[in-house]
Formats: sequence, C-alpha cells, structure tokens
Amino acid sequence: MAASAIPTFSIDEFLQQEREKDLLRFSTAGSVDDGKSTLIGRLLYDTQSVYEDQIRSIEGKGTTAPGQIDFALLTDGLRAEREQGITIDVAYRYFSTGRRKFIIADTPGHEQYTRNMATGASTADAAVVLIDAAKGVLVQSRRHAYIASLLRVSYVLVAVNKMDLIGYDEAAFRAIERDFRLVLEQIAADTGNPVEAQFVPVSALIGDNIVHRTNAMPWYTGPSLLELLESTPTSVDTSAAPFRFPVQRVLRPDHTFRGFAGQISSGTIRPGDKITVLPSGRSADVERIVTWEGDLAEAQAPLSVTLVLSQEVDISRGDLIVSSATPATVAKRVRAALVWMDQRPLERKRRYLLKHTSHTVPAFVSSIEHRTDIGNLSRQPAATLEMNGIGVVNITLLRPMALDLYGTNRSTGAFILIDPETNATVAAGMVTSISDRGVTGTATAGPVTARERAARWGHRGGVLELNGPVELVDQIERSLFLHGVITVRVDAADPPGGADAELVKHVLKSIVESGLVALAITETDSEDLRARVQNDQIVVNANEGDKAIASVNELLERAGICMSHRSEEHTSELQSLRHL
Repeated sequence: MAASAIPTFSIDEFLQQEREKDLLRFSTAGSVDDGKSTLIGRLLYDTQSVYEDQIRSIEGKGTTAPGQIDFALLTDGLRAEREQGITIDVAYRYFSTGRRKFIIADTPGHEQYTRNMATGASTADAAVVLIDAAKGVLVQSRRHAYIASLLRVSYVLVAVNKMDLIGYDEAAFRAIERDFRLVLEQIAADTGNPVEAQFVPVSALIGDNIVHRTNAMPWYTGPSLLELLESTPTSVDTSAAPFRFPVQRVLRPDHTFRGFAGQISSGTIRPGDKITVLPSGRSADVERIVTWEGDLAEAQAPLSVTLVLSQEVDISRGDLIVSSATPATVAKRVRAALVWMDQRPLERKRRYLLKHTSHTVPAFVSSIEHRTDIGNLSRQPAATLEMNGIGVVNITLLRPMALDLYGTNRSTGAFILIDPETNATVAAGMVTSISDRGVTGTATAGPVTARERAARWGHRGGVLELNGPVELVDQIERSLFLHGVITVRVDAADPPGGADAELVKHVLKSIVESGLVALAITETDSEDLRARVQNDQIVVNANEGDKAIASVNELLERAGICMSHRSEEHTSELQSLRHL
C-alpha cells in the first residue's frame, strides 16, 4: 500500500500569498464603555491572532466574571488603562484572515481623549462605530461619526453591542438603526461626505456575530462583523492621482550627489517626468529615482524614495514637489474644517504654527464661520472653539504654502495647528477651499522690501511708546510676543547711544526698517498707562490690565502695524500694506 503524500509547507509560497492580500485599515469609534476594546480583543481571539502566553497573562484579571476573559486587556496596554478600565491612547493591532490583512486603530471613547480618536481615524479606510444597545445613540457616538465623516471615512460599520443585556431584542436594534441612519444622513449633508453604513447586532463579550454568526438572534440573517470587514472596499488607489512629494530632507553626502528624500503622498513618478517645486514655482526634470536597493524605473505612493533632478534647483525641507501638469495651489488663505483639541480655547488674534506635511508656517484664524452643535448637528455662530469643538474657520498663512483640497488628497489637504508657546498640537484641520488671491512669486534677487518683511513677520515695523508701570508693560510685551509680534525693547531712561539723540533716532529707524516693533518704554508709578504710535495716543487705567492690553492692540491695528483680523474677510493683505 502506497504511503500517502505529506503536504509540505513552503515559506516562500506563504509569504507570496500574504503579499497578494490587500490591506484594510479601520478604526473603532463610539462612546465610553460601549465595548470597543472588548470587541477588538474578541476579534483577535476568535481569529487566533493572539499568542497563548498573552491569553494566560490576562486570565483572572480585569472586570469580567470569574472564568471569563476580559478581552479589553488585549488592547488596553497602559497601566492607567487597566486600572481604570478605559482606553486612553490609540492602540494599533495587526491581524489577518485567509482573505485580507487588517490594521486596527482602537481609539478611546472618553470625550477627554477625542483627539486620539481623530488620530486613529485619520488614516482609516473604514470605521466601526459601537453603540451600547441599552443606552442608544449618545452624543459622543455622534461626535465620533461626525469626525470620521470629516476625515473622509466613507464606510461605517455600526455594531450595536451588548445585545445579550437586552435579551437580543430586535425592536431595540431596529430603533437604534433608524435613529443612527438619520444621524449619518444629517452628518453627510453637513460635511458633504456621504457614508455607506451597515448595521450588525453583536455581543462582544459572548462573541455573537463578531467572527461567527450566532443562533441567538434568528431574526438577523446578515453577515458577521468580520465578514463585513472582509468585504468592505479599501481606500482609493492614489497611484493615479496627481504626483505629490513633500521634501523631508536634502541628501548631500558629497559634492557629486544631491537628492531630495521623502515619501510619495500620491501619484506616480518616472525618470524624465517634468516636476515643479512649490511654492517657488521652479521646474526641472527627474533624472533618477534612488532607493537603497538601487534606482527605480517607476515609483508610486506610498514609497519612500530620493529624487535626483536634472538641474540644480533651490529646494529645502518643506517644499512640495508636484507634477508640472497638475500642480497644487499656492495660497495664503484657506477655509478649513477644524477639530479643536486643546483645553485652551481658540483665540482669533493668536499666532499658531500650521504644520502641513513637512512644512511649517506661522498662521492665525482670521474668522470662524460657524460651530457645529453635535447634539442636534446645527450650525451656530461662534467667537471661539472650545475643547472638542468642531467648526469651519478661515485661516491666513503668513507665508505661501502649496495645498490641495482634503476631498481630493487626504495627505496634502490636511494639517495641524501647534501652539508655539507650549509646542502642543491644538487642532486638526481639513482644507475645504483655497484662495490664491494676492499670492505672487517669491523674489530671488534685489534688496528685501518692506512688503516682503511684513509678509514674513505678519506685521509692519513701527515704534510703540509706552509710559506706565513696568508690570503692565511686561504684560503688554508678553501679549504681543504670544501673538507673533517681534519686538525690540528700548529703555527710554537708558537708550542705546546714551544721550546722543541722533544716534537713538537712527537705532529706532533701523529697527522699524527691519520690520520689527520698537517698544520705547518709560517706567512710572502712575495709575495710568499712556501708549502712543506717531500722533495717535491713548490713556487707560493701569489697574485694568486686560482692557489696557486690548486697547494697545487696537492702537497698533489703527496705525497699520498689526494687520486687523476683523477686516481679513473683506480686505486683502496687499491692500492693508499698500502704503508701505
């Protein structure tokens, strides 16, 4: 009798099969205690994507009944998360099935950590929104769904969890489905991004409809959550999109080589293709595409490569290399949807740093069009955005930047705002429209003009005379500093040049011509503060510090030294600097 052949395992065939599988990135969303981490843990456990030692390490721990595994511990790895039974940070997990590979972003449900949810959803192709069957649709579920829609997540899988706690009641499931479909329709109408939603009743703790279909709900005949994930379309292929390449580093190992390293955000590039460098507008041809393994004949997103050009072009970190046939828009004003993430509310007159790909420029919010009330999804007028607030704003950049609409390109249409004082990320933004009005080419020769200095610093040069208590003067200087005004402090009692009035006058003139603001300070014990710019003088009570600071800011705006934020919507920066 012939022996049966024993199938052999080939590592090469296995790796080839893995490479041929497509990848789906998805994030979880929903309110606190909806069971997001438990669902992900159950998904990993039932797909045999966790090791036995991991299971043993969590047995008998957590908040479940004796003899049960707390699956949330498979993703909640921080000590504070396990102690409090909540998710704080974004936990990324990888697993695969016979059909597809997955990367999960398990995000927190607490309102305090909404910023982490936005981080996890920013690269997702789909979102799994959990709703507690016993609680129904909560405000945080609405907020997460709204943010996912802003981030152009087009596929939403709504898992109505904890069905076992309500006796697998079909009527309760259908009521939640009706309510949340209406919410998603309202969100799509507001954000302009329609979503494709599918609903599935589950029990993450027991495992109903997570990986395998259950008999506990015979009234539900649809697929399980995993089956939905395996059939959800992945993200749109960006290789056919316009070429975008943010420069991360200039490589110059010796005098024979000069290349520009970065990751391709979208599109395809080949040697011989004509490119344009933005915002300068200079053009060249691609000579080589260099990688560690050797030169490539073609490179697509999201490869990291080094481009060598056919001629010497002045390029530095932050520049955007684009296809000359389909360039990005160079602008200094954008309209954007903004998710505010900082405890300190948005200040319209405060200068922030706008980071877009590898490029960072000073910017300020010139106006707030509206704030979205997540409770009823209505648009409301607002003077600021509080933490976790969502709204639409107009932003003025102090230097030109090359951007795309977020709906066209998620990489080059997104940005973050940074507080320059604390270096904290305070907001995430998605560009909805771009204004290139008043943007001109960058001069490369001749002396630097007053107009160019004003565009760079965000204000004109001038002399502000302050006469009053030193404590209030310090507060005024600090306020100007936080708003991005570059000042030089000159003590009237001990000026540079001493008693030589002509030399003092020359020093002040040099400061002004450099585009800076000279603070000519005279310290007194008076209860009044006197501030003057040229012939415009104000006198305010020194004991009312906030009012005095606001009055000085208005004085600088009237003098044309600081650009008026209130008039940004109606008057271009070039008009405000016309008299320079």
